[in-house]
Amino acid sequence: MTESADLIKSNLEAVVHRVNAAAARAGRDPSDIKLIGVTKTIDTARIKAAYDCGISDFGENRVQELCKKADILDINCNWHLIGHLQTNKVKYIIDRVSLIHSLDSHDLAVEINRRAESAGRIADVLVQVNVAGEDSKFGIRPEETLGFIKDVSRMGNIRVKGLMTIAPLAVDPEDVRWVFAGLGKLRIDISRENIDNVDMTCLSMGMSNDFEVAIEEGSNMVRIGTALFGKR
Repeated sequence: MTESADLIKSNLEAVVHRVNAAAARAGRDPSDIKLIGVTKTIDTARIKAAYDCGISDFGENRVQELCKKADILDINCNWHLIGHLQTNKVKYIIDRVSLIHSLDSHDLAVEINRRAESAGRIADVLVQVNVAGEDSKFGIRPEETLGFIKDVSRMGNIRVKGLMTIAPLAVDPEDVRWVFAGLGKLRIDISRENIDNVDMTCLSMGMSNDFEVAIEEGSNMVRIGTALFGKR
């Protein structure tokens, strides 16, 4: 095993320990929490090392990078598109990703639905919600999310599986707990609507600097880059 692989193995063990501890504090089963390795700027050799250590889900921010890495790597993994998705890029990833985390507009939903229909598949998506109201972040406003999801639910080749958010960067993760709590409450409220074609299974929130608080607030998908691969 290379020095890089050793570091990833050690980092993964530390992350899993922290996930387990956060789950225990919340009275949750840690096996319900999916760890997604964020591969932005990470070369394929290190991705393969993470895969060999047991990571089977990887998240990419950019369509071009996802396609390039998926073509190079001969591994049986799930790719997640976690960054902003432009409508003109949907065609490149519609049959490559297991989950799109960043549905954030009606036009994007229409294009995903159209491309999925052409590919003969159902596209699983998460609706990105801008809980913190940051101008620099993409996402649907919380108060508009229910109506947006009802509109998307009528599209035949797209399936809403839950919600995603990105919290503001904070030195103390406790300062952004309210963001995760807010998305968790929104998920519950939407679940109670029992909307056809919507199941609210997934809550994608929490990254290397704040994933423990996110887990305590209900996250079952954490997107881990730095804590797994090291500083970029």
